[in-house]
Amino acid sequence: MTAADQIDSALDLLRRLDPKHTSKNVERICGLVPDLTEELLESVDQPLTTRRCKKTGREYLLCDYNRDGDSYRSPWSNEFDPSISDGTVPSERVRKMEEMANEAFDTYRDLYYEGGVSSVYFWNLDDGFAGCVLLKKAVSATGKSKGVWDSIHVFEAVDRARTAHYKLTSTVILHLSTAAESLGDMDLSGNMTRQIEQDMAVEDDKSHIVNIGRVGEVVRDAEGRTTR
Repeated sequence: MTAADQIDSALDLLRRLDPKHTSKNVERICGLVPDLTEELLESVDQPLTTRRCKKTGREYLLCDYNRDGDSYRSPWSNEFDPSISDGTVPSERVRKMEEMANEAFDTYRDLYYEGGVSSVYFWNLDDGFAGCVLLKKAVSATGKSKGVWDSIHVFEAVDRARTAHYKLTSTVILHLSTAAESLGDMDLSGNMTRQIEQDMAVEDDKSHIVNIGRVGEVVRDAEGRTTR
């Protein structure tokens, strides 16, 4: 079996398994076939986990987009944990946009989700930049009920004359469970992915943050209608 066949088989298997166990299943597959580790981690969206920034004390989300080896970069301090000397970080211009985006989406998270954790990571491209916006909201367990919502929005922004072309891929991972007497035992898990491309006017770097929010809002509304 070729490497391409192995990764296709692994992805097909993961699609058939319970989404709430994706992280454990990816770990098991990587243990069986270590050569697939990097490609699986890059290809499979997993439930988000949190870590606290040692420098600022603020929580941030972990994913493949802020990972370098076994270290993860905090969007608040731009430092890796565990510390490494040669970690990949965005250029000065892209880092400034990343900081603006983190503050903007942190406000959005607080207003829309009324809690949870958000993180935004940007990186450079030859003809623009790319990034991801992560949002996580876990409902505090009430008795035997709980729920977790993870949103992963990955985008590319290609600069053009006075405009930019945005390509956004959004994934939502949802898990709900309850053992209430009135409802009985219920355990629901699932995920869905949507894509959108759009050209939008750009005046300055702040325009990119606004545009990313607008494109993401279109996808979020569609996801909300689907989950309802």
